[in-house]
Amino acid sequence: MKEIVFIVQESQDGGYFARAANHSIVTQGETMEELRNMISDAVRCHFVEEEMPTYVHLHVTREETFSL
Repeated sequence: MKEIVFIVQESQDGGYFARAANHSIVTQGETMEELRNMISDAVRCHFVEEEMPTYVHLHVTREETFSL
């Protein structure tokens, strides 16, 4: 596996929440830097060395509501 994709959202309580698109991996961090570190740790714990992805792709989403 070359790449793993994470969907990243801003948390309502502050910080960021990330979940892997095709794997049961979730994590969070107060900053994007902390989130990247947490994702790296989670991926290393989830995969055995032979199946370890080479790259992490972050798909950052943001929801916004406004009145007309």
